[in-house]
Amino acid sequence: MTPVRILALSSGTIAVLLVLGALNLFALVFGLSFLRRDRAVRGAQAGLAEGARPVKAVSRRDFFRRSLLTSLMVFGAEFGGGTIAFLWPNLKGGFGSQIEAGNLQDILNELSGGLPVYNGTGRFYIVGYNGKPTAEADYQADGTAAQGIMPLYQRCVHLGCRVPFCDESKWFECPCHGSKYNGAGEYQLGPAPRGMDRFTVQIDPSGNVIVDTSSVELGPPRGTDTISRPAAGQFCVATG
Repeated sequence: MTPVRILALSSGTIAVLLVLGALNLFALVFGLSFLRRDRAVRGAQAGLAEGARPVKAVSRRDFFRRSLLTSLMVFGAEFGGGTIAFLWPNLKGGFGSQIEAGNLQDILNELSGGLPVYNGTGRFYIVGYNGKPTAEADYQADGTAAQGIMPLYQRCVHLGCRVPFCDESKWFECPCHGSKYNGAGEYQLGPAPRGMDRFTVQIDPSGNVIVDTSSVELGPPRGTDTISRPAAGQFCVATG
């Protein structure tokens, strides 16, 4: 049986829909009030409302004043709704939440080609990892590695540029200031103060890879080299 996927609305989307609904209701009530007043005026002029209270016609000045106030209220509501939608945390499958990155075996098959698996939604790379601590830096990848894989945050720890993977050197090389990291995101060259940051990862009972992007685990200190894998070829980014 084909699984059914239920689409869930994010909190920001719900907030925008609520604001739009309120705006539509306000515009409807505002329009109906003018319509009722116009009908009452026309009825009084035609003598159909004898004995009723006198109805004050809306002057041009009042009309433009109310139109201006209505426009300001609509603009304020739209601006407020947009601000709420922007600031409201998106906790359903986006960056800052737990992300299902795919099936473990499928990811391992992709990694066998020698390139990391990139996840744009989570802003991380998944790399193959079976590293061992070294005598120089007894670093343990606790929680950030599981069953031969590790997620690396795409952000350079120097000034925050996105770090692409170089096909020739088989290292991660920052195009901004030349920081370089080996295939496990460990510092090798450049101004970066440490290795690439990581996220914790788990494998659920169904074999799906779950990466938690709600918190960042700091990368290993300089001098850490748990995979002993030098550059495989020329650098994509020149060294300073």
